[in-house]
Amino acid sequence: MFDQLFQRPATIARHSNAPYAEQRQRYLSTCKQQGDPATTLTSKATALFRIARALSGYPDLRQVTMEQVQAAAYKWKQHERPNIGDLDRPPMSHRDVGLATDWLRFLRSWPAPVELIPFRAQLDEYCQWAKEERGFTAATVNQSHWHMKRFLCWYGTFDRPLIDLQANDIDAYLTHRSNRGWCRRTISSVAKILRMFFRYAGQQGWTRQDLASIIQAPRIYASESLPAGADWRDVRRMFAALDAQSPVDVRDRAILMLMTIYGWRVSEVAALRLEHLDWEHDLLRIARRKRRDTQSYPLLPSLANAIILYLKKVRHRPSPHREVFLTLHYPFRPISTSALYNVVAGRLTALGVRTAHRGPHCLRHACAGRLVAEGLSLKEIGDHLGHRSTRSTRIYAKVDLRGLREVAAFDLGELL
Repeated sequence: MFDQLFQRPATIARHSNAPYAEQRQRYLSTCKQQGDPATTLTSKATALFRIARALSGYPDLRQVTMEQVQAAAYKWKQHERPNIGDLDRPPMSHRDVGLATDWLRFLRSWPAPVELIPFRAQLDEYCQWAKEERGFTAATVNQSHWHMKRFLCWYGTFDRPLIDLQANDIDAYLTHRSNRGWCRRTISSVAKILRMFFRYAGQQGWTRQDLASIIQAPRIYASESLPAGADWRDVRRMFAALDAQSPVDVRDRAILMLMTIYGWRVSEVAALRLEHLDWEHDLLRIARRKRRDTQSYPLLPSLANAIILYLKKVRHRPSPHREVFLTLHYPFRPISTSALYNVVAGRLTALGVRTAHRGPHCLRHACAGRLVAEGLSLKEIGDHLGHRSTRSTRIYAKVDLRGLREVAAFDLGELL
């Protein structure tokens, strides 16, 4: 493999004699099969050379951990700067560490981290019950698991059994998170999750039975806040800044259109699959998890062209994944919700957009605000956004500035 990437015999010999030559060649061969161009393969081979030298002290790559990779990178950077011509660069950069992670995963030598969670058996049993007996969606179960894990890890530091848990402990935890920046709405949502868990825990005898009923949370009034969407002019600026020649921007254009035109949630964008695109009837189908049904949208020509361009120019290589949007680097996995957050937040930050929230949900709010300005009813907006009830859509009535101005300008005449 090295003789296909380099021409100088000395360079080929240097790569061939470095540690883990066979493992590096297997990884590069797979990258070539996935469609990586020669320039990318050469860059990866050079980086893998540095990585292999930094990890040469570990005879078995199956024993290497993330902490050891980072430690090796620091040691290499501070004490080992080999003078080897074109390979003498700032060794083991952050990008190299990421490549090392992918390489070790490819070799199936990355040990699966075992996360130590206090009372894990009880948490797993509750999540299984919530999914199978209560019928909660996977997203709801995952959110509950994430918040309960944080609480149990916090409580586990006191080294007390679960049966000794008191209401004061829960209040102390919520106060602790409030001091760390949680808003009232977040605390209220977490309090509901805690009530659900401890109601089940009380029935199983893990905790006091009355614990769930005495958990206090701040009161949230219906529609008490304003929508936190970006201004539509900023949305236009965001699209105008996209580069039609950049693979990242080609993919992100289709993603951003789904969020701004269709108002999709980040989980719905990540879950979009190839079979959801009905090219014959110009329809776009998506499973609405909260409504527990499938909703169809007209496939607009602008979005259709953006998706086709992405599929042909960026996602052209064969993939076992049916999700539409994949990562741009090997091993080309379905894009995660956290990565989609960075797609939006990074661009809004670069444009200097000032808004309460900069994640994908602010584009959903921007979509709703635009529909209100166009004169659509709350029922129509709710159907477009996939709301189960118009109560979820009422908040957007506050952004109808034109209607509010008409009310303010109304002359009551002789009544005053």
